[in-house]
Amino acid sequence: MSEAYTSFAAVYDTFMDETPYAEWCEYLAELLNEYGMIQLPEDENLRTEANCILDLGCGTGVLTEMLAQKGYDMIGIDNSVEMLELARERKEEAGSDTLYLLQDMREFALYGTVGAVISVCDSVNYLLEEEDLLACFKLVNNYLYPKGLFIFDFNTTYKYEEIIGDTTIAENREDCSFIWDNYYDPESRINEYDLTLFVRDEGSGLYEKFEETHYQKGYTLDCMKQLVEKAGLEFVTAMDADSHEAVTEESQRVYVIARECGK
Repeated sequence: MSEAYTSFAAVYDTFMDETPYAEWCEYLAELLNEYGMIQLPEDENLRTEANCILDLGCGTGVLTEMLAQKGYDMIGIDNSVEMLELARERKEEAGSDTLYLLQDMREFALYGTVGAVISVCDSVNYLLEEEDLLACFKLVNNYLYPKGLFIFDFNTTYKYEEIIGDTTIAENREDCSFIWDNYYDPESRINEYDLTLFVRDEGSGLYEKFEETHYQKGYTLDCMKQLVEKAGLEFVTAMDADSHEAVTEESQRVYVIARECGK
């Protein structure tokens, strides 16, 4: 798993300002209500570990804190120090009790079980080997409360091969800009994107250049279903993340819902 979101972390939220986090939050809450077993008691003293949600690959904590504001007890895990620093600042501003942990998705450890685990914004695509995904899914199963829910999304091979492909994307903002050079290898299904960032220093007004490389891997729904079941989880359903309808050959991002069904 490559190191990413170091220099980019500081301007990540700026370039992600059009991401529909609020819509994602509402949809996840609907799925948790429909498929999950999490309940939010009015009496704070009646809350248990079953009321807790783990956000794997939480990044800067935008979605994590939105769910916290809905009343869920949240834990956020990410392997980027820089992203978690911003998440903790967001936590302080919101006045939440979210617990943020610097851990690897393939080796994370909790003190107890949780009622649900979520992982969105293609975090699992950063796991480049199937055995890494399997290790992550096994840990999810291990830390889920009985019948607890696992909801995650992933970018499909179709998106990398047909939509992103070998492209260059550039975007300019008032205090920062980036150039994104994207390369996809259909044989290995590895997607590489080289980021060149120009960030304005508030003191001097000069721009500083940063460079970092990210790697993701494209997966199919069949592969994900097999890994989910191999990890001991029950595959419940999947849907197109954009339309919320059935998955098609042209689905770019897919939601998977799985459930703990015995250790």
